[in-house]
Amino acid sequence: MTATVAQALLFANASGLTALDAQVLLSKCLGRERTWLLAFDDAPLDAGRYEAFAALVARRAGREPLAYVTGEKEFCGLLLQVGPAVLIPRPETEHLVEWGVEILQQRAANIPWPRVVDLGTGSGAIALALKAAHPAAQVEATDVDVAALGLAQHNAKRLALDVQFRPGDWWAATENQAFHLALCNPPYIPSADAHLAALAHEPSLALTPGTTGLEALQKVIQTAPAHLHPTAWLLLEHGFNQAAAVSALMQRHGFGRIETRRDLAGLPRCTGGCWPGR
Repeated sequence: MTATVAQALLFANASGLTALDAQVLLSKCLGRERTWLLAFDDAPLDAGRYEAFAALVARRAGREPLAYVTGEKEFCGLLLQVGPAVLIPRPETEHLVEWGVEILQQRAANIPWPRVVDLGTGSGAIALALKAAHPAAQVEATDVDVAALGLAQHNAKRLALDVQFRPGDWWAATENQAFHLALCNPPYIPSADAHLAALAHEPSLALTPGTTGLEALQKVIQTAPAHLHPTAWLLLEHGFNQAAAVSALMQRHGFGRIETRRDLAGLPRCTGGCWPGR
């Protein structure tokens, strides 16, 4: 079947897609900007392009996340390749990166070449965004999932960002190295949370650590001191209702200057502390 741009977009709308999603998918198929679609809506699509577009529309109509359908997601100005092996980077996580860069810039005079680790890197979003924003940082990233780590390495190569990737579970992958800054966006949704149903396409390993949702956070916090230089910071993303619990865990394990920051919706989203607390 052949069709014009306008007809293809109408087909996508009739399939239940929003106008924006339809335009994004057609732009992907044609290798054109969305503005081109609007300016040349009478341009014809050959049968092959239309069939490829229809296949993408079907995936999106089946509630597959747009980022997985297109295979990419923007994060902190970087275009990352993503897939079902990794969690889709969220805007909320950008606050974690911004906080980390802020700390590194404040300490640049005393620590010009800081060692940084991103625990559970997934697509590499946090590690790569931090390296891009603070090139002097020596950044490492870990993940227990080999497929996720492979995608993160691919993103690093595409973006020409020098980040070292290590397979393994949280701190165990760092081989007893010490860092000046550690960042982590671990799974934190309780296993019985109703919101998980809407996230069925994303890897459960990256979403829920167990019954309480605090299991991974607790493991990262309690084993952190052995891997941190004095005055190092540990920054963690968590659920909007977990700030008090995370702060208490950090205090219990010797962290000080504990602070929680809110996302654009005003929800407490990231908590961090300095080691040691005294």
